[in-house]
Parts: sequence; structure tokens; C-alpha cells
Amino acid sequence: MAQITLDNLAHSYLPNPKGEEDYALKQLDHVWGDGEAYALLGASGCGKSTLLNIISGLLVPSRGRILFGDRDVTHQDTVERNIAQVFQFPVVYDTMTVGDNLAFPLRNRGMDAAYVAARVQKIAAMIGMEEVLNRKARGLTADAKQKISLGRGMVREDVNAILFDEPLTVIDPHMKWELRTQLKALHNEFGHTMIYVTHDQTEALTFADKVVVMHDGRVVQLGTPEELFDTPEHTFVGYFIGSPGMNLIEAEVAGNLARCAGHAVRLGGTYKALQGRVQIGVRPEFVQLVSGEEGLPVTIKRVEDVGRHQIVRAEFQGRAINAVQLEGTPIPADANRMIFAPERINVYADDWRVAPLQSVATPQREAV
Repeated sequence: MAQITLDNLAHSYLPNPKGEEDYALKQLDHVWGDGEAYALLGASGCGKSTLLNIISGLLVPSRGRILFGDRDVTHQDTVERNIAQVFQFPVVYDTMTVGDNLAFPLRNRGMDAAYVAARVQKIAAMIGMEEVLNRKARGLTADAKQKISLGRGMVREDVNAILFDEPLTVIDPHMKWELRTQLKALHNEFGHTMIYVTHDQTEALTFADKVVVMHDGRVVQLGTPEELFDTPEHTFVGYFIGSPGMNLIEAEVAGNLARCAGHAVRLGGTYKALQGRVQIGVRPEFVQLVSGEEGLPVTIKRVEDVGRHQIVRAEFQGRAINAVQLEGTPIPADANRMIFAPERINVYADDWRVAPLQSVATPQREAV
């Protein structure tokens, strides 16, 4: 296991990058704790796999250093870094049995036969493949082969880190949930440093201690799932995390009021006058539907019942705005306004969150 330090790290696929726009991975300075589970989350092309390949040694960064503990591994290959990596598509040895595939990393390092057998049995049980240990890998389904890849990545106990590059792409939905749960249990038991690349927020939020949200080649926030939900540091985080994502509305902000197309919205804190593109952001979970004169005037377009809650789709000044209502919560027939919980409103200037000069206490949110 190792603490991983990204020191002034950046990467361009061009031989002579001229400016920031030429970098696929923009400057990163982070320290990732020994034994923690991280998820790299973002849309396709945001730099997740580039960063993972730099950490694994498959790619040498254009600038900066990677440290495992106090050791500079920037120019060391994958073997010297002592990591395990599981790729998006299964990599197995078709001519070997399932058991031999799982045992390969251990036998390759000269481990004792009894230890190898015990570890293979334990990992096979975890991935549900005890019954096929003696079967050749050839002819197995894609999801079965990916389970072998996952098992082979986790069979070693002595690795500095285990890296997962969208490993559940070919796994059926039910098995995805089961394997995520098992990966989390394995992390809790052995304490490996784990880094998990995904574009699926559910995978990221259920797997990781800390989520690293990436956008356009940079890390826009590193935090716990609760921090990403409550205080997104960038509008992309607000939009990308949540279903539906955060409502973002153009506004003028000064003091404890925001004005959205001339309509006043009370804020949960006091702000200086802001310049640039200013927006307020509020999660649909903290929006109330009312009738009358208070709040933003909206036009309700439809209501979607998704089981535990309802999603109200509406428009304000031609812009989509959503509210989430608990199942059974009545929606007034004449509802034409939306009120936001002031303490749940975030303020953004040019896409970055602005901290209030003073704020009110934030109550505990209720799950919906």
C-alpha cells in the first residue's frame, strides 16, 4: 500500500504543447492517502484514463512527478511500481483454467503453493466462480471473463495500489452491484489503496471514500459523496452528480439576495457583489412547489413517478428546472411557483463556487 502524490503533474499528447489548451491533463497537485479508495469520475474524454495510465506507469507525464510514499516512480515501469490493474475489457489466458488464471500473479512471484491455493479459493468465492475453477477460460461469457480479471487484480495482498479502469462495463446490472459491494468489502478487509475509473456516478459514490471529479482535463473537486452533493465546488459537479442534477439559474447576487430575471431569492448567507457569469445552484431535493406570489414563477411541464419519489419537470424563463418530491407528497393542482431552501443554495461565479462571507447553520438533509 502507498500514499500517492501528484506533484505539478500535467500531460499533453502533443510533442510541443504551446498553452493549456494543448494539455489533455492540466496541472494537478494532490496527495491521495495510503489505504483509501478513490473513484475518478467524469465524462468520456475528461482525462480519467490518462491520469490512471500515468499512475500505473503506462504513460510518462509531460511534466511533474508521481510519488509512491517518498519514492519518485515517475520513470519507473509498471512492474517496479508493484501495482495491479484491471482494464475495461477482460484480459484472460484462454488456454488456462479459471484457477490457473487467478493463481498466475502469485505463481509468477514464487509464492508458496498452499498460500496460492488458499488465496485462489478465497477470491473465487468472492467473485462466485468456485464451481468453474477447473474449467478452461475459453468459451466463458464476457462478464465471466471480466470477473476473472477482477479476481486476478485482487489476488495479491502486497500491492502498492489496485487500479480499475471502468472494470464493470461488460458486467450485467445485478452483478455490477454485487461486485461493487464485494470490492468495498475487500478494501475494508485488506486496506489496499484503490483507484477506480468510471463515468457512472452510482459506481463512484457507492465504491469510494473520496471521489475525484474531473472535467476538461482538470480535477474540479475531490471530496466525499456528501461533500459533492451538498457543496459542489464547480457547476459541472452540481450538474454531473445527482439525478436530476443541480438546478443552475443565472442571477445577480449581492448581500443575502439573488435576483433571477428580476425575481428575488433569499440566500442562506451573505455575499459581496460578484462579477462575471453568476449563477445560483440548488438541488431538486430542496425545491418546494407552491401557489401564490412567493418564489420563482414556473410552468410545470410534467410529473415523473419513479417509485420512491416524483420528479417535477418545469420551466423558468424558458430554462428547465426540476423539483424532487417524496412519494405521497401532494403537488398543489394550481402550483405555479418554486421556493428554494435558502441554506441549500450555492452561489457560483464563472462556474466556481463562491463561499459566503457569513452563512446560516445547515440542517441535516433528508434522503429522498
